[in-house]
Amino acid sequence: MSRLRVGVDVGGTFTDVVSVDDVTGEVRSCKVPTVPDNRAQGVLDGLRALLRAGEACASLAHGTTTITNAIVEGRVAPVGLVTTRGFRDVLEIARMNRAHLYRLELPARAEPLVPRRRRLEITERVGPDGTVQTPLAPGELEGIVAALRAEEVEAVAVCLLHAYANPAHEQALRRAIEPHFRHVSVSSEINAEFREYERTCTTALNASVMPLAARYVDGLTAALGGATGGPALRLLHSAGGMMSVAAAKARPLAMALSGPAAGVAAAAHVARALGVDRALAFDMGGTTTDVCLISDGAAETTSQRKLADFPVRLPMVAVESIGAGGGSLARVDEVGALKVGPQSAGAVPGPACYGQGGTLATVTDANLVLGYLNPARLYGGTIRIRPDLARSAVETIGRRLGLSTLEAAHGIVEVANASMLRALRLVSVQRGHDLRRFSLIAYGGAGPVHAGALARQCGIARVIVPAHSGAFSALGCLVSPLRYDAVQTHRARLDAWDGKLIEDRFRALEEQCLRPILEEGHAASAVTLARSVDLRYVGQNYEIELPWGRDPGLRPAFEARHRQLYGYATGEGVECVNLRVVARLGDVTAPHPGPLPSGEREPGHTSSTSHPLPLRGRGQSEGAAASLVGAQRAYFPETGEVTMPRHDRTALAPGAVVTGPAVVEDEWSTIVVYPDQRAAADARGHLILDLESTS
Repeated sequence: MSRLRVGVDVGGTFTDVVSVDDVTGEVRSCKVPTVPDNRAQGVLDGLRALLRAGEACASLAHGTTTITNAIVEGRVAPVGLVTTRGFRDVLEIARMNRAHLYRLELPARAEPLVPRRRRLEITERVGPDGTVQTPLAPGELEGIVAALRAEEVEAVAVCLLHAYANPAHEQALRRAIEPHFRHVSVSSEINAEFREYERTCTTALNASVMPLAARYVDGLTAALGGATGGPALRLLHSAGGMMSVAAAKARPLAMALSGPAAGVAAAAHVARALGVDRALAFDMGGTTTDVCLISDGAAETTSQRKLADFPVRLPMVAVESIGAGGGSLARVDEVGALKVGPQSAGAVPGPACYGQGGTLATVTDANLVLGYLNPARLYGGTIRIRPDLARSAVETIGRRLGLSTLEAAHGIVEVANASMLRALRLVSVQRGHDLRRFSLIAYGGAGPVHAGALARQCGIARVIVPAHSGAFSALGCLVSPLRYDAVQTHRARLDAWDGKLIEDRFRALEEQCLRPILEEGHAASAVTLARSVDLRYVGQNYEIELPWGRDPGLRPAFEARHRQLYGYATGEGVECVNLRVVARLGDVTAPHPGPLPSGEREPGHTSSTSHPLPLRGRGQSEGAAASLVGAQRAYFPETGEVTMPRHDRTALAPGAVVTGPAVVEDEWSTIVVYPDQRAAADARGHLILDLESTS
C-alpha cells in the first residue's frame, strides 16, 4: 500500500505540491504552472513531477481558489430562491450601512445575487421558538417548480423564516425540489442562525457555486482515479480543516477562503511544532498581505466576513487582507503624498523590473533598488529582474517628491510597511493582545523580505521563516485535520438556563458533525469534540464566542473577555445566542520539514528531504561561512549604503548563525536580515530571526 500523503494548493500562477512518506518521513515538494482553463490538469502535472516511477499516493488534500475567483468575478450559476411569503425582498433590502457614507453617487450596496423575478414565495410560517404558526402549503410547489424551470436556474436556495429553529418545512421543500433540480441548498444545513439577510445571502451564494464545485470535484476525482489509482481526496475549507468530497459538493461556499486558510494552517502547525504559544501568520504575496493571529497552536476564527460585497456567515480563519504586496503600485497623489497600493501591477505587466512592459514603481522595484533582492537570480524559475528598469521607475517617484532614488525607494517600502503594520495591529492589539508577546511566521514571496523590519517596528522579538515556505499552502493542506462545524441559534439568558435543553442541543450538533466522519469509517473515539457558545449583554448587537462552560463560570469568562476587547464590563444581564460544535479527527500526523535541498531548478522540479521526522540529534555547524555565496550593496537608513554578505539557505547547517545586515536566499524566497538582527538555522530547516544580543 502507498504510504505517501500529498497536499496540493492550486494558485493563480503555480500549483504547489508537497508529499510526506509516513514510514521514512521523507518530504518532497514541487511547483508546476497552473493550467487556468483546466486546473485539475495542473494537479495531475504536479503529481507526475513529484511521484517517482511506480509510486502512488494514498491520500490527497487539496486547496483551491476556484470558488473564491468565481464569486469575485461574478462567474456563478443562475439561482432561484424560495422563501416565506412576505420575505421575498430580504436580499434587496439588505442592511442600512453604506461602505462610503458620504459618497452618495455610489450605490449603497451590491446588486442582489438573485434578481426579483427568481425570488419566489411559499405560504408557511415558523416562529422563532420553532412552533409552526402556518403549515407549509404543498399545493403551491408545482407552480414554484414550473416558474424556476422557466427561468432556467441551475441551483435553488431555500431560506424560510426561522428555519434555524425548526427545519421541517425546509426539508419538505428540499424533497419536493430535488427531483427537478440537481443542486439545492437549504439554510438550516448551511447556516442555522438568526439574522435573516446574512443567512439568506450565505445560502444563495452556496447554491450559486454548487454547479461549478460539482463539475470541478467530479472531474478531479475521475482524473485522479485514472492517474494515481484513486487516492482518498479531501478538500480544504475556510476554517482550516479538511472535508470529504460529498461535503464539499454540498457546501462549496466553505471553500471560499481555503487559500489563505491553508497558509494559516501551516503556520499554526509550525507554531505547535516549535512550542510557540502566540504567533502571527504573515503572508505577503504579489497583490495582498494576509495576516492571522495564532494562539496556543490554533488559528483564530470568525463566523462572518464579506466576499465580493456579500456577507458570508460560515466558520473561517480570521484572516485580514490588505492591498499591500510586492506588486503594489506607488504613486504621488494630488496633494503630494506618497501612496502605495491597493492597486497592483498584477502578473502582467508586473513590476517594472520584470521587463514585461510595466513602467510604474512597485514595492518589488523599491526592494531591488535598496539592494534587498539579487539581480543575478532567476525568480520563479522564469523571471530575471532588471535593476535599471526598477531604478528608472522609482526615480520618477523621487523627482515628484524631491528625493533621491534611494530615499524614494525607502519611502515606498516604509509606506507599504506601515499598511502591513496596521494589519498586524488589527488582529492583535485591537483584539486585546500585546504584540510584544508574539512571534511572526513569515512566508509568501515577499513576506521574509519585510518581516524583519516589521518585527523591529512593532516590538516582536522573533521571526520564523519556515522550511518549504515556497509551497507553504500545500503543506497547510497536508497538516490540516478532518474537521466539521455546526451551529444552532439558541437564545436564552444565563439566569434562566435550562441545562437539559442545552445538553440535548449540543448532542444533536455533535451527531451532525460526527456523521460524515463516521461515514468514512473512522472511530468516534478518534474524534475530538469542542463546544462553544456565543454570548452578549442583553440588547447588544454583537456576540463573543467562548469555550463551553457551565454557568456561573460562563459569566465571569464573558466579562473578562469583554473587558479585554472593549475595555469595560457591566452588571447587565448576559444571554446566549448560538451554540457551536467543532469535530476534529484527532491530531494530524504531519511532517516537520527538514532542510531544503540546494540548487536552482525550473518549475516542475521536486525538492526532497529523507530524514526521519522529527529531525533530532544533528550536529552544530562551525558557522555560516560554508553558505556564503557572494555580496551585494544595500541601503539601510541606520547604516547608509553597505556591502552585505549573501548566503545560500540550503547550505546553512543547523545552528549556523547569520548576523545582519545580510541576505539569505532559497529557491523561492529572499530573507533580509536587518542590522542588529541575526538569523539561525534550526534542525528542521526553519530560519529563526531575532534581535541581535547587545550583551
